[in-house]
Amino acid sequence: MKKKMSQSLYAAILTCAMFGMTGCSAFSTDVSTDVAEQPAAVAETEAAEQQNEQTSGKTEATATNVSYNSNFTARINTAELFTERDLAQTADTAGAQTITVQDGETYTITTDGVYIVKGSASDCTILVDADEKAKIQLVLDGVTITNSDFPAVYVVSADKVFVTSAGENVLSVTGDFRADGETNTDAVIFAKSDLVLNGTGSLSVNSTANGITSKDDLKVTGGTYTLTTAEDALEANDSISVCGGSFTIETQKDGLHCENDEGMGDICITGGSFTINAKKDGIQATSVLQIDGGTFTINASEGFESTYVQINGGVISINASDDGINASPKGTSEEVAVEINGGELTIVMAQGDTDGIDANGSIYVNGGKIDVTAPMSSFDYDDKAEFNGGTIIINGEEVSEIPEDMMGGFGRGGFGGFGNGQPPEGWDDENGDRPTPPNWNGEDGENGWGTPPEGWDDENGDRPTPPEGWNNEDGGNGWGQPPQGWNEEDGGNRPSRPQGGRNRENTQEEVVAGKDTQNI
Repeated sequence: MKKKMSQSLYAAILTCAMFGMTGCSAFSTDVSTDVAEQPAAVAETEAAEQQNEQTSGKTEATATNVSYNSNFTARINTAELFTERDLAQTADTAGAQTITVQDGETYTITTDGVYIVKGSASDCTILVDADEKAKIQLVLDGVTITNSDFPAVYVVSADKVFVTSAGENVLSVTGDFRADGETNTDAVIFAKSDLVLNGTGSLSVNSTANGITSKDDLKVTGGTYTLTTAEDALEANDSISVCGGSFTIETQKDGLHCENDEGMGDICITGGSFTINAKKDGIQATSVLQIDGGTFTINASEGFESTYVQINGGVISINASDDGINASPKGTSEEVAVEINGGELTIVMAQGDTDGIDANGSIYVNGGKIDVTAPMSSFDYDDKAEFNGGTIIINGEEVSEIPEDMMGGFGRGGFGGFGNGQPPEGWDDENGDRPTPPNWNGEDGENGWGTPPEGWDDENGDRPTPPEGWNNEDGGNGWGQPPQGWNEEDGGNRPSRPQGGRNRENTQEEVVAGKDTQNI
């Protein structure tokens, strides 16, 4: 991790004028020419011209230092996420150099500085191969690059690269990506260094794989982004931090994705506007996904997913076909939980085996407003659920506690007469086709087995012995009719479980069709 600037820098709201770039003179380079060697006179002339340009808009970037209340502690300290340069939406162009792109060329940048990129070209790459301490700023000034098999911007080495949008820009890769030696490039902007996206303009990215990738930290503080990708739209290894910008994402995989080989990867969003249509997850982190602000409209298989999901603010609308919000053990550094402390959440679930808020651990609701429409399950959790504050509305009705059941299916107190929705102690999960009753508790009939019928064998306590005179036709002697699947060939002492009955994945209709739930 790199040393951060003082905390006082991050509470401010920075409003920056749009960076006008029209009318700059062109200076193009040959293939593999070191851009740092371009004449300084050209840069000085362009800087003077840029100062005379009129602005036509502005972008705000806010580094939020959230005042968390005593009920909870933020998982990520937002006060240390962004530097002043991260938040500045325009570049200091004094001494900047200009690249006017041409077909088939590679422009190699090797030294610190600001580089203005403009023009239109195909099979062209801006390649950054600088010292590991270098900071490079690329100002995209109305540039269009369409490549067949390689990134439009490729960062091999640098400390940090800023991609600042000014005007309208389009970067695309239309075919299969080719490798660079041992590096499998797979994004239109592919950086092995820290990457910062900002600016007052727009950037459209079209990709047959990922859209924008950082193999370190990715930050976004401003700009307007339209990403259409076959894989992840925004991807990073260590962290993704967003405090501004507008995003429209169409992806066949995840909208935002953060993951590395060590089972880590955090995402923190304090602002911005997100419209995400994703085949898989809208936003997926590995360790912590923290939402402090912003507006979200997400249509996906799952809206938010991480080991720990913490929502402290924001206006969030999720339409999901699997889980609206899911906490699952993707890493080992965090508790598996969903924690909601603020914000406005609207979750609408599709039909089928779906959960509005699902935790393979615990759910904590301390504040905010949660409105869940779920035909199958509003809340599902494995450990515990706490409702300490806020408002919860389920299918149009406000509730005073997080429900224990799934409202259908095999879950907590849901289907099957198993009390808390779990099969009774002694259920044979190995063969999956018959229950083994527990040692009978004749006093309270716990585990959902009820009162033993007349003739129960109390000596062995593990299975009923039918009384003399069992009558299959009229169910005499108080035993009633045997349940569907009763196995008479091995002594009539065990009911057979319907095929697939033990799997949570089976739908309610499949289970009901295969078993008389009143006779388990």
